[in-house]
Amino acid sequence: MRQLFIIATASFWLLLLGFASSDRWLPSQVQAPLPVASDDFRTLGEVARHKTVDDCWMAINGEVYDLSSYLPEHPSEPEIIVPWCGREASEAYRTKMKNRTHSARADRQLAEYRIATLQSR
Repeated sequence: MRQLFIIATASFWLLLLGFASSDRWLPSQVQAPLPVASDDFRTLGEVARHKTVDDCWMAINGEVYDLSSYLPEHPSEPEIIVPWCGREASEAYRTKMKNRTHSARADRQLAEYRIATLQSR
């Protein structure tokens, strides 16, 4: 019986360690954004018109993302993200405002919400 307990406990901790370090196993490179047509550009002025919980666009690292449908799924409460709706949010995304970076998984997930390239001026 004791041997079964030791095997079960060791298996549990190995699985837990595996899940905790799974980001290290996943590819670290972010997938390249989907190609966009030459007219698929947005200005910060256009992004600024989408600043509510129900209509949330952000400019991050030169790309525009529509995160409206993602807000309810975000691990933290939407109140943390909503102030960045309608704004350039590269630094906020890069540091989570706590000097911590998002995971490679978050970078891959963000790419799914890309809608345009930010027009530079």
